[in-house]
Amino acid sequence: MANHKSAKTRINRNNKRNIINGARRSRVRTFVKKVEAAILENNKELALANFKVAESELMSAARKNIIPLNRAARTVSRLSHKIKAL
Repeated sequence: MANHKSAKTRINRNNKRNIINGARRSRVRTFVKKVEAAILENNKELALANFKVAESELMSAARKNIIPLNRAARTVSRLSHKIKAL
């Protein structure tokens, strides 16, 4: 356990950030799943609409260092290819 006041403060901050980052990560996964569900239904219009939102969420998470930038770019690229194949 931490003994210094600053160390205790840092533990509290880290716990708060962990909750916030977890929520953001979950939000990104949800939007990606919506795109993949629309792709499975062969609904190109819905997939494109969901893709636009998912891309924004992915890049936002990457800018905030919640996920690596390369992972976000790779996911966007893969979803884009799947939509184009419809």
